[in-house]
Order: sequence, then structure tokens, then C-alpha cells
Amino acid sequence: MQLRQIRYVLEVNRCGNNISAAAEALHTSQPAISKQIQLLEYELGFNIFERTRNRVVGLTDPGQEVLKIAQRIFSDIENLRSIRDDYDNLQQGRLVIATTHTHARYILPKVINAFLKRYPRVQIGLLQGNPTEICEMIESGVADLAIGTEAMRSFPSLAVLPCFEIKRSVIAPKDHPILTVEPLTLEEIAKYPVIAHDAFRSGQWKILDAFVRRGIELNIPFTAVDADIGKTYVELGLGIAILATVAVDPLHDGDLRARDASHLFESSTTAIRFRKSAYLRRYIYDFIQTMAPNMTKKVVQSHQRS
Repeated sequence: MQLRQIRYVLEVNRCGNNISAAAEALHTSQPAISKQIQLLEYELGFNIFERTRNRVVGLTDPGQEVLKIAQRIFSDIENLRSIRDDYDNLQQGRLVIATTHTHARYILPKVINAFLKRYPRVQIGLLQGNPTEICEMIESGVADLAIGTEAMRSFPSLAVLPCFEIKRSVIAPKDHPILTVEPLTLEEIAKYPVIAHDAFRSGQWKILDAFVRRGIELNIPFTAVDADIGKTYVELGLGIAILATVAVDPLHDGDLRARDASHLFESSTTAIRFRKSAYLRRYIYDFIQTMAPNMTKKVVQSHQRS
């Protein structure tokens, strides 16, 4: 049994069971990967992957267990490297953050700015996705931290640090009647076309659920992939939007106004997520506390053990 065989299993799974894509990512050949996985399966005495006409189509039941162990093995290898780096270069390294558009655009800039003043030799990488995608990035080891709201499925292998609530506002052109109507109700909002987020963002569920529970049908002409695109179409007069309050920037949204709607829609919780098995370098603890001052190293470690 060799580490490269286990790595091949991980990469084939990560590439959606596409051996050609895995071979390209690992700079090797498709036959080499197939042969090594077959040798590992022969040694274990069972198939890791299900195959149809020599094509990998998924994991077998024991293959699912192999994948979990393989993820732990390579996570521990990365942890060993992180321990070495932590003691050799306390102020230098790389931090990869998977996050949503709203957090990357409106919440993280001040946090990253403050952090880099303290750690100028730490390189930060930002990866963007919806709440479920960023958790998958953490689970697969692509990123160190995920910062976003609730995902569409659970991730038992991730520790969760709740930080703060994201409230919502109605966004409309500055002279739109929805900004002054009293009281602001779901029925009043439903009189106008609503530009919504796509279905893979937690805020969209909570917004639509509020209307569904009241039996109110919305006119949604189309959905936008992020807050900035939604605001662009609001500016064109194509509808109003219900967005995170933090996504309203008075300096850049001169022709738009926001009206608090937190009494109508459930808030979302921004949380920091990371692998429970991960070794966190000291500057990662400091980044977490920069974003959420109450998240001391002791608190973070308690969530990691739970």
C-alpha cells in the first residue's frame, strides 16, 4: 500500500470519478492511475470504485470508508507540515479562505486589512462559492477556512464557529414607493417584481419561506448570482431586491436606498468553518479572532473537539 495510491483515490473522487481529469491534475497518465487503484483494490480485497463498462461511476460501500480514511491520512500529513511551518516561520505562510460573494465584498475587506497589517508575510487566497460549495472546499482540503451562512446540507467533519447575524433589507431606487409605505409588509413587497438570489444560497430559502408560509405568490422575473448583480438590475428599474443589509454601500449605491426588513425575514448566521482534524497555525487563530473577537484560541479549540 502506497501513499500515491491513496492520493489517486482522493483525486478521482474529487474530479467526479473522472480518471482523465485526475491524471491531468496530478500530472500523470490515466493508465497509471487506473493500474495503481487496481493494485490497491487487489491488496484490500474489495473494489473501492463501482465501474460500468470500465468507467468509474462512484464509490462502493467499503470505498466510502476508504475515502474517509484517505482524507484523514492526507489531512494529518498536511498537519505535520503545518506544525513544522508554524515553528520555523511564525509570521509567514498562506491562508486560503473559501467564502461567499457578500462576505468577500462587504465583510472581509476590513478584516483582511487589519490582519495583514499584523501579518504582512502571510499570503491570503480567496475562493468564492455558495454556502454549500465553500464547505465542500474545506472538506476536500482546498481551503483552510470557510466563511459564510448556512449550507444546504450538513458537514459533520467541520467545526462551526457562529460569529454574527446577517439581517435583511429591501433595496429599491431612491424614489420607489416601497421605501415609504407604512407598515412594510410581505403583502406590500409582493406588489412589485422581486429580483432574487439563486436557490443555492441560504438567504433565498428564508426569504421565499416567509412568503410561502403566508400563501403569498411572488413575481420573480429572474434570479441573480450575487448581491451586486441584483442591485444592478434594481437600478435599471426591473424590480426590488431583498438583500443582506451589509450589501448596501452608501458610497457606491447612490441611487439606491435600503429599508430594514428584519422584522419580516429570518436572519442568517455568519459562521467560520474548518476541518475538525486540521492543525490551525497561530496566525489562523489570530485571523479568526480578528473577525470574531470572542473566538479566543481556547473557544476555537473547544468547538474543534465537539
